[in-house]
Amino acid sequence: MRPRLDNLPGELLYAIVSHFDQENFKQSLVALSNAIPKSPVPTFLLFEKIHLKHGDQVFQLYRRLRHAPQDAERVREFSFESWTVDADIFVNLMALMPALTSLSMYIGPNFAPEHLEEIFQKPRETLRFLSMRFRPYVQRATYYQFLKGAYFDSTLFALSSWPQPTLPVLSIVQDPLDPAIAPTNFAQPLVFFRLDPLSTLATSPLSDNLKHFRLRVPGRQVARHLHTALHSFPALEFLDLSTSNVGSQDVAGLLGRLRDLQVLVLDGCPIVSQRIDVQLDAGDPFQQWAELGEAMALAGVARASEREKKLRAWTDAYYAQENEQAATTSGKKVRRGRRGLATATISLRAPSPERALQPSRDIPPERIPKRGQKIRVLPPAPALRSLATSFPAPLVPGTYESVREEFERGWAVGIARLQAIRLRHLTSWRNGVSRIVRFAEKGSPEWEEEEEHGEEGLVGLVDVEEESAFMLNVAGDEDGEGGAKTGFACPLLCIAGSKRDGEHVESCGHRMGWDIYKDEI
Repeated sequence: MRPRLDNLPGELLYAIVSHFDQENFKQSLVALSNAIPKSPVPTFLLFEKIHLKHGDQVFQLYRRLRHAPQDAERVREFSFESWTVDADIFVNLMALMPALTSLSMYIGPNFAPEHLEEIFQKPRETLRFLSMRFRPYVQRATYYQFLKGAYFDSTLFALSSWPQPTLPVLSIVQDPLDPAIAPTNFAQPLVFFRLDPLSTLATSPLSDNLKHFRLRVPGRQVARHLHTALHSFPALEFLDLSTSNVGSQDVAGLLGRLRDLQVLVLDGCPIVSQRIDVQLDAGDPFQQWAELGEAMALAGVARASEREKKLRAWTDAYYAQENEQAATTSGKKVRRGRRGLATATISLRAPSPERALQPSRDIPPERIPKRGQKIRVLPPAPALRSLATSFPAPLVPGTYESVREEFERGWAVGIARLQAIRLRHLTSWRNGVSRIVRFAEKGSPEWEEEEEHGEEGLVGLVDVEEESAFMLNVAGDEDGEGGAKTGFACPLLCIAGSKRDGEHVESCGHRMGWDIYKDEI
């Protein structure tokens, strides 16, 4: 007797279903279940991935899962793509699905901050992907949000309070205000009032495992809030700040602080001048791309100089305090320097309060620099692999080649300057003129020590002990002390913008973003 489909065991039916096309998976599974209703077709798979596109579907699903908790526990991936919904019912639906690994949601004007607070109040330990797309714009002028202070800053605080670092992919996107979507003749509601909560998120436990972060807040200066705090986003490798107000100095700050950052996407950001006509009149329309490439290659130099300045100020304050204590103990009064003859004795300006640096004495003794010792910080090498952005004018044949050549030329100049600085430090180290230190590696005891004490004295810095640490490892050997992790070839540059129909470079940051976030916004 030949086997029939309706006589197959559940294990074989499950294996057959697993080969269904994902785009038509649910329709195929329902059709199979209707064709052989008495067979053990694995219909529970219908609840593993749920994708809703209409607001009324939320109530229907809520009513179904409320009476079938075993099906609610099977939901792993949930996405909601509609700008109108009963937000209260949506919150109740979220409470029924405790085992989500992926959550993607549209947040329209029906949502209030309290709704998201309730959704994220308790940590979702199984969540690995979270995408929130905001469009709070309204059709008629209302100042309810402004008067009530209804902003979603509290959502960032709620995520920052999660104790376990389990979320590797996060997307927070505010759609730009489009006249085709909502009027622009009155002030539209804001998503975030203050950007300080981003600094809290950057140093929260959640950031310890966050590798891919897409943050788009149109026209707002978000970059400095992502890197100014110590050890911000220590695991971040992919960052998308498109539509935000990010300039070339912000890029240098990001690359100097976020040392593992490999892919940067900046569509619609003013990293170069947006006035192409001015650049054409100057006679060199692509020079700014060379300047950008050089600044990105030298981001580590700026970071090292900043740390050296902080170290010198700390050392001067530490030994000045020690001199005052010694003088107090001996009963002698510390004499101030001689006042110049031409120094004015009065001032029309209001006196500004001086904030003297108070060096901590709780750090380990080996982290205190010796008196009079000259210490230099070895500038780290760049780790960036890809820069994806948009050209501020329509692309014409030959534009990309010209931009890429200038960008690569600027990058090469920056790398040459970086190598020259490192070689000067090598000479000083060989001759015993300077003590050369480098930034501690993430996760090392010195790095953890910096978590406790901050940038006090030599905390967070490690002595360079081998000559190989001064050399730029163009081949990309990961084993050298202080060497590069990815080599120093110029990052892959794509200027095609975010739309898929542009002439994108193979394996560019835009393509990586599409693969990570499964959309093309």
